Amino acid sequence: MDSKISPHGMVGEAYRPPKIGSKGAIVSNHTMATQAGMRILHKGGNAVDAAIAVAFSLGPAEPQGSSIGGDGFVMVHMAENRSIEVANGTGAAPLAATADKYPNGIPVTGILGTSVPGIVDALLSAHEKYGVLPLSHCLEPAIELCEDGVPVSHFQSKIASEHSVLSTSATSGPVFSPNGEWLRPGQIRRNPDLARTYRLIAEHGRDAFYEGDIAAEIVRYSEENDGLLTSEDLKRHKVEWQTPVAINYRGRTVYEAPPNSSGHVLLQELAMFEHFDPDHYRYMTPESIHLMVEAKKLAFADREAYLADPNFVDVPIEGMLNSEYISERASLIGIDRSAQDVIEGNPWVFMNRLPDSTKKHRIGGRLHAGGTDTTHFCIVDRWGNAVGELQSIQTMFGSCEIAGTTGILMNNRMTYWHLDPDHIDFLNPGQRVRHTMNPVMVFSKPVEEGGQLELVCGTPGADTQVQTNFQVVTSVFDYGLNVAEAIDGPRWTHIQARMSSAEPRPTFDSLQIEDRAGEDVIESVKAKGHSIELMGDWGGAGSEGAIQVDIENGTLFAASDPRREGDAMVW
Repeated sequence: MDSKISPHGMVGEAYRPPKIGSKGAIVSNHTMATQAGMRILHKGGNAVDAAIAVAFSLGPAEPQGSSIGGDGFVMVHMAENRSIEVANGTGAAPLAATADKYPNGIPVTGILGTSVPGIVDALLSAHEKYGVLPLSHCLEPAIELCEDGVPVSHFQSKIASEHSVLSTSATSGPVFSPNGEWLRPGQIRRNPDLARTYRLIAEHGRDAFYEGDIAAEIVRYSEENDGLLTSEDLKRHKVEWQTPVAINYRGRTVYEAPPNSSGHVLLQELAMFEHFDPDHYRYMTPESIHLMVEAKKLAFADREAYLADPNFVDVPIEGMLNSEYISERASLIGIDRSAQDVIEGNPWVFMNRLPDSTKKHRIGGRLHAGGTDTTHFCIVDRWGNAVGELQSIQTMFGSCEIAGTTGILMNNRMTYWHLDPDHIDFLNPGQRVRHTMNPVMVFSKPVEEGGQLELVCGTPGADTQVQTNFQVVTSVFDYGLNVAEAIDGPRWTHIQARMSSAEPRPTFDSLQIEDRAGEDVIESVKAKGHSIELMGDWGGAGSEGAIQVDIENGTLFAASDPRREGDAMVW
């Protein structure tokens, strides 16, 4: 696609320019949540303090994608420490959850599809470790939103009306359809019960949620409504602090969340694309789109074969990111033709060890047994600290059930499990499911060597996440676009047969692409064997948010996706 001059003087195609600041930047999927985080920065809080405000505010502000009844990953960079860590806030399947409990499949609505909510422990653990303001101060904006209410948007009003359980449920109905009528655009949605829950957390911390009064009410509601969550499930949950996985991409270091996140998929995509010259395969040309889609196919085939909870499954992550293995996979990409029936490689050949025989694992596709609707936000503060977070309740509005008097909308994460015993991600009680959430940070070099933050980004969107992030990272660092141009540019998403994270699985391959890519480009991509589905000018997947840092002077460029309701603010 040929570059165009925007009304703002930018080279690329951008719907609106990036916000530019110097002391802080926040991007989230709702204006009022972004404002909540900025309040905390103005009070002297750091990026982690602001993350608490944003994360808890998204519950009342953006309930279709977020709730403390869900899970997620919190990536934290502390500039002074030269550190980057991931707080894994994904919860396990209940101990009573076995495949035979779901003879008709895992239901999308209702608390039977709820796994252990893990995001609260991750957020509060990050705050205890790195926050500077009292927890109660960080929660004040979120409590206000619960009590004072949040105006319902046109989008929220429409999609809520498509989820009947929100109205018929005795607990969800008073919040989403008071008096039996759906809230119209501009009407106020309040959740006073959630405010009381937040106050309990502010006073008593994580124990209130996992062992105290909140836990007791969640368990009571679960037991009375045929759910599987017990007090033992909540009590045994503990956040896992992880070291991110990383690659060198054209001289920079890209960090991702490790398994059970799908973050390594983005790293594989980038590493394979690095074998091709961006000056030759230019931005949004038929050739660059094709190469990126083919790299995505190969990475997804590996994910489908090997990725699950590493505490239960031996994931050959080092092999999948090995440069020789990446070269082997990249060599399978044909420049002129779309590959069909892509299969996984064998990364174990590139490992310096054998598989752990006590864990479930695959070798070259053979299984061995051993003993939409998410939200993202990112923050950079005046000291150079950064947080990239994804949290989710799985599908829109999760289970559609509020747990009793807690005000907490519960997740339906169990729907990500596979019920085929031969699948690598087969349901196992107490195990964490495979996740699509993947926060991204890019540094000038490894952080421990003094690398400087250049980009933090992410998006909701299940399997589309690693694809949208792929396009944004390459747009910024290969093609020189700013974050607004990278986010606003024409977008593609590939749906891969038999490799979706959600059930039911699609049975066909489809390359979705926005019309703005241009008829000539689309027809040329189609000629390479891709099945094209046009998405309109702005119908692409995802809701990307990104903050770009000018490492010369510290200037911050922040942008949110015009395809959704997000907002960026700077200071």
